[in-house]
Amino acid sequence: MRKFTPRLFLVTAALCVLAPLTAQTPAPKAAAKKGAATSTGSWSPHLTTSAKIDDNRVIVVYGSPNLKDPKKDGAVRKVWGGLVPFGKIWRLGSDEATLLITQKDIELGGTALAAGAYSLYLQPEADGSAKLVVNKAVGQWGVDPYPAASEVARIALKKTELPASVEQFTMSVKKAAAGGVLSLAWENLEYSAPYALKK
Repeated sequence: MRKFTPRLFLVTAALCVLAPLTAQTPAPKAAAKKGAATSTGSWSPHLTTSAKIDDNRVIVVYGSPNLKDPKKDGAVRKVWGGLVPFGKIWRLGSDEATLLITQKDIELGGTALAAGAYSLYLQPEADGSAKLVVNKAVGQWGVDPYPAASEVARIALKKTELPASVEQFTMSVKKAAAGGVLSLAWENLEYSAPYALKK
């Protein structure tokens, strides 16, 4: 009989977390491009994006709200400092808090994260800076209430102003010169943090 190893536990835990999400998500009508997010299609579709970099897969599952307000005939909303308030923790998307799964230990923005599943939040500030908030509690609905006792880290993000507005909140995991980059973009801003396998 096989021993129940930590790696087997991680895979089992990831499947338990993702099974309800994938069971509720219909398959996309067309084949998605490699590395592209898959969507359920709505004002705030639930998306999954992932990349395998340096023999480690990182998966991000998030709700993707639209700039247009479905309750006000599609009126364009102000995001930063409006829909996403400054100085407060935001769920980083819509509905459930964003989920990050890493198969192996990584360093995200210089912070060590053990292999496993985490919830991600964002705290933007009026000066344009923002921190990615990493939390061990998963399955949270938004930030009500925020599980402060399970917080792992707050990671400073790099801000980039975008030349064109991004209508749908978008997260991505992409390969970089060394390791990968986790990024989020909405309205006129992108925030990002590099990550790499923990040495």
